[in-house]
Amino acid sequence: MKKTMISALVLSAASLGLPAVAGFAPAYAAAPAVAGLPDFADLVERVGPAVVNIRTTERITQRDVDAAGQADEMQEFLRRFFGGQMPRGQAPRRRNLPTPGQEIQRGIGSGFVVSADGYVLTNAHVVDGADEVYVTLTDKREFKAKVLGADARADVAVLKIDSGGKLPYLTIGDPNKSRVGEWVIAIGSPFNLENTVTSGIISAKARDTGDLLPLIQSDVAVNPGNSGGPLINLKGEVIGINSQIATLSGGYNGISFAIPIDEAMRVADQLKKSGKVTRGRLGVQIGELNKDVAESLGLKNNKGAEVTQVEPGSPADKGGLRVGDVVIKYNGKDIDRFADLTRMVLGTAPGSKSTLTVWRKGAPVDVHVTVGEADPDNKVAGRPGGKKGEKKDEAPASAVNALGFVVSDLTAAQKRELGVSGGVIVEDTDGPAEAAGLRQGDILLMLNNQDIVDAKQFNAAVAKLDPKRAAAVLVRRGSQAQHFSLRPAPAAK
Repeated sequence: MKKTMISALVLSAASLGLPAVAGFAPAYAAAPAVAGLPDFADLVERVGPAVVNIRTTERITQRDVDAAGQADEMQEFLRRFFGGQMPRGQAPRRRNLPTPGQEIQRGIGSGFVVSADGYVLTNAHVVDGADEVYVTLTDKREFKAKVLGADARADVAVLKIDSGGKLPYLTIGDPNKSRVGEWVIAIGSPFNLENTVTSGIISAKARDTGDLLPLIQSDVAVNPGNSGGPLINLKGEVIGINSQIATLSGGYNGISFAIPIDEAMRVADQLKKSGKVTRGRLGVQIGELNKDVAESLGLKNNKGAEVTQVEPGSPADKGGLRVGDVVIKYNGKDIDRFADLTRMVLGTAPGSKSTLTVWRKGAPVDVHVTVGEADPDNKVAGRPGGKKGEKKDEAPASAVNALGFVVSDLTAAQKRELGVSGGVIVEDTDGPAEAAGLRQGDILLMLNNQDIVDAKQFNAAVAKLDPKRAAAVLVRRGSQAQHFSLRPAPAAK
């Protein structure tokens, strides 16, 4: 069944032909009427020559030739034995096989010149795996380009061409000054149709799509071949590199994304200097903080990043960052969304000293860390595991507490293994704890910013909780830890 979404629209009394009602004046000034649509012709004429077409090729290897020959032989075998006899005297038809070293076209894309001496920006995925890259200007001159470097994480690549003279180039703009609703254009080579211009507006800024960088969202038509081309404002400045689309069919569906040009240029500068990009690393895993947990911890809002794991020996570990800390600032900048912390750290030069302001035990604490260097292949432990606790010598408590836990003390050996000085292990769950997905073997480390020492202290603290307020419990499972918000069950009458 087709679902229709209906948006609310506030109308003034005058717009409906009704008399004004006292006390119900609009809370905003009327916006000026739109005089007309912009004419992009002069803008395109000015910036168009700096946009280029990029085609890539690959060389045929002997292995490719052998594979193609085997495919032909198999096809002929199937035809002869399952598709009827060949006419007498007719030789089998075979396609012309490529020869080793032959260049064949691999893909197409777009790019743009950013300096008169021939530096070109495009997407990393446009040139990925190519043996040769060719850049074609609007005047039909074609040059073989040298790939100075490509960074897959940011999807940015830098090329260099030698034209023998000054080239037209685009001015770099400031995407932070762009506004949602502002007109923009894209120029590129969709479906290899060179110098195609499309227009639209900025739909959203800093759109988090799970990529390394927050992207500019627009409704400018972008299709295969547009990748790597510029997103340009009405001043003629490039504010983004068109990179991807949101689609169910593979074609343009009204939503496209561009890499902010300021972020792309930071990557490009490193690629020009060294051919690679170095990024910062803390050695932690983080998660999103929900509203109930934030309230239970005494935070005013759920902004920030919760530390769910600290890698032993990592920069974070050496700096004193702890599991359960909520990072609310990085070098004085607020962490609005937990993904912001990842981007800020990755953008920090290895070896830099950074200050993280964390919320710990109900108060802000500054933690000073020397940022390490990220290894693109180094992955910290995955999602929380499901290891169950071993049987203890101590007998579990006989009753379920108000949060739904039956807990027991950790043995000395378990504390050494876990690297903790206190905490309790869950023997059974019921009520709120069971509903939240907590289970046997989970380790409880903190309750409402206070360390859990042992089972007796924990149960006593739970007994004093206000059933009208949710409590924050720091739970460790496997190698990760996370806060859970639980509301105590009311006492039985």
